[in-house]
Amino acid sequence: MEYVTDAVDHGKLVDVIYLDFQKAFDKVPHRRLLNKLKAHGISGNILNWICEWLNGRQQRVILSGNVSAWLYVISGVPQGSILGPLLFLILINDIDKGIANRLLKFADDTKLVGTVSSDLDIEQLHSDLKQLYDWSIDRQMLFNVNKCKVSAFWV
Repeated sequence: MEYVTDAVDHGKLVDVIYLDFQKAFDKVPHRRLLNKLKAHGISGNILNWICEWLNGRQQRVILSGNVSAWLYVISGVPQGSILGPLLFLILINDIDKGIANRLLKFADDTKLVGTVSSDLDIEQLHSDLKQLYDWSIDRQMLFNVNKCKVSAFWV
């Protein structure tokens, strides 16, 4: 908020783009997450504990009295847990690599913030959005375009 108000106070236009991941916590790929944890030096009992916490979970669907078979869950982190948002952030911690504007992350909420007072600013914001889109395709963590919004701030 301080960045936005400071820019507006200096006569600049600011766009805040709210990005929403499609079923963010449900789509966390376990194998990719565990590899990322290893790459960050997490090993031994802690890695084993996280692996056990993720693996072996099952789910089924009950609809109008009809019950499906139990199936093993191969992706996702439990919602409502303390560890889930942290693991999600570790998974996406490289999303801002090469982004010129500000990228704010909190759990599955991501905001791209940048001034749009010149054509160059606008091009940079578009470039950052393209890079974020490419990242999401590469990591199979797609954005829900219908829930992504833009707020514009100016004097």
